[in-house]
Amino acid sequence: MAKVCVGQSMFHLCFLCMLNGLSLMAVPVMANPLETQQVSGINFTKTNLQVSEGIAEGIYYKTFGQGQPVLIINGGPGLDSAGFESVAKTIAAKGFQTILFDQRGTGRSSLANIDSHTIQMALMVEDIDKIRRHLNLPTLNILGHSFGGMLGAAYAARYPQYVEKLIFSSAGGLDLSFREGFAERFNAKLTLVEQTKMQAYQALQAAGDDSAATKDALAVIRAQAYVVDKSKAPAIADRLKVVNMTINSLVFADLEKINFDLKASFKDFEAPVLVLQGQNDIISVDTAQAISKSFKDANLVLLPNCAHYGWLDNPELYYASIFEFLQG
Repeated sequence: MAKVCVGQSMFHLCFLCMLNGLSLMAVPVMANPLETQQVSGINFTKTNLQVSEGIAEGIYYKTFGQGQPVLIINGGPGLDSAGFESVAKTIAAKGFQTILFDQRGTGRSSLANIDSHTIQMALMVEDIDKIRRHLNLPTLNILGHSFGGMLGAAYAARYPQYVEKLIFSSAGGLDLSFREGFAERFNAKLTLVEQTKMQAYQALQAAGDDSAATKDALAVIRAQAYVVDKSKAPAIADRLKVVNMTINSLVFADLEKINFDLKASFKDFEAPVLVLQGQNDIISVDTAQAISKSFKDANLVLLPNCAHYGWLDNPELYYASIFEFLQG
C-alpha cells in the first residue's frame, strides 16, 4: 500500500518540455553544481571519491565511490549523463557506489546508425543489464529521474529479480498519460510575458527559422518552468539546448508503437519503492500517485516549494528522503 508524505519522508525526516506536440525532454543539472549545494552530513571538501569509467558492450558508464550500487538513469531521452554528476557524487559521498551511463546514441555511447532499429526501449533496457553484468553486480538500486523513471520502470518490469530498491524522481510515469494537460501545466509555470515570447519564437520555428539564436531564446524561456528557484534556470537552459531531438522523437515513437503501459506489471514486485515528486512540478502529482499505487511497498514523498528538480529546489529533503530509503 502506498504511503504519502508531504514535506518530509516517511522515514523520519529534475523533465519534460513539450517542444513539438508530444516530444518530451528532460534536463540534467549544471555541470558543476556541487559548489552550490549544501547538504547536511556531507562535507564535499573532505570527500575523496573513487572514480572509474569504462565501456560495457558499447555503453559508456562512470562510477563514483564504493558501497551498495545505485544506478542513476538521467532524463531525456536524447541527453547524456554528464549533468547528473552532482547527484551521483552527493549520493556516493554517503557510502554508496553510484553509476552513471550515457544512454545509447548519446555522449560516449555512440551508434553507427540512429534510427528506429537502434533506438528502442527494449534495447535501452538491455543496455542497463549490460552494465550490471559487466560490473558483476547481483542486484541494483535504481534511481530514475524524469524519462529515466520510465526507463527504470521498464527495466524493473523486465528484470525484477535484479532490482533491490527503486526510486522514481519526478518520473514520467508508468504509461503515457502524463501528457494529458501537460501544455497547460507547463504554460502555467511561465509568466504571461514569457508565454507570449515563447509563442513568438515557436511561430518563427514553424516558419522555418532553425537558427541557434531562436533555439537559445526558447531554451532560456522554457527553463523557467522547471524550477521554483529561478537562479537555477540558466543552467537548465544550457542543457535544453543540446538535447538530441532525433533520439527524443525515436524513443517516443517507439513508446507509442509498443503502447507503453506498465501499470499492471508490478503486482508481484516485492522491492521497496520511493516516489519523489515536487508539488510545483510540470508533471502532475496525479502521475506520482498513480506510480505509487501500482506497487505493494511504495512511499510517495511530495516536496513543497519544488518543481522538476528536487535536488535544486529542496536538496535537504530530496537527499534525506533518498538516504533514509536506501539505508532503511
